Amino acid sequence: MIRVGPAGWSYQDWEGLVYPPPPKGTRFDPLAYLAGFFDTLELNNTFYRPPTPSMAKSWVKRVESNPRFRFTAKLYRGFTHARESITKADETAFKDGLSPLVEAGRLGALLLQFPYAFHQNEQNRAYLRALAEGFREFPLVLEVRHASWDRAPVYRFLREIQVGFCNLDQPRVSYSIGPTRKVTAKVGYLRLHGRNVKDWFREDAGRDARYDYLYNEFELFEIAERIRQIAKEAEEVYVITNNHYRGKAVCNALELKAKLGEKNLKIPGVLLEHYPQLKELQEEEKT
Repeated sequence: MIRVGPAGWSYQDWEGLVYPPPPKGTRFDPLAYLAGFFDTLELNNTFYRPPTPSMAKSWVKRVESNPRFRFTAKLYRGFTHARESITKADETAFKDGLSPLVEAGRLGALLLQFPYAFHQNEQNRAYLRALAEGFREFPLVLEVRHASWDRAPVYRFLREIQVGFCNLDQPRVSYSIGPTRKVTAKVGYLRLHGRNVKDWFREDAGRDARYDYLYNEFELFEIAERIRQIAKEAEEVYVITNNHYRGKAVCNALELKAKLGEKNLKIPGVLLEHYPQLKELQEEEKT
């Protein structure tokens, strides 16, 4: 099972580009809308604050039209970026918040996303082991961005503690980890951050600038091959497009679904106006 989808759904610049203008006097639900096109989405709001059970119940209800749908969620950043301030109560609160997703069978993976400064060393491996033990009830995946983690002993360590490895496609800057296709648990994972080298570490670059990148045909072909290799070893695979600016994540996610052989591809009508290459996917299915 390979699921492909974007990271998040709450982007103001997607209005009128990914999301159609709602009829006057009606409420539009972007999550429910995207669940009609994708079988997964990554919850990135859980990174900024722990979810509440009521929030998670709402997410479950809003995707109920798609029985294949699974969320992936990012662990709260207190555990990965501000580790000294975290408490046992924070751990309990986060678990309680995610429990409705687990009970509904809608959680595919919990992503432990660490910053570039989290280098591979004995102290950090010990912290990771303890963190994995604390969240053992979830299918865990580790995202690290520094090349010091791309070592055979690290992959053996992750298999030992039963944590999946998040393969990355990101700008090759400094000692950033390069393209990988590793599987260390039942869940395979790939996140696409784009390849915007000039803005990735630029101090005055905002979020949109860093993730402003549209993968081309050749790059997507190579990525699809990586996904197939990951799928040979994993029981299920999650591919998350994080190049969100102006809906590029949605465009590339749809193109990847097509390259992986998905038929009867649904494409948001308004998106076709801005990314005409998607029309070719529809034409290919007709021939």
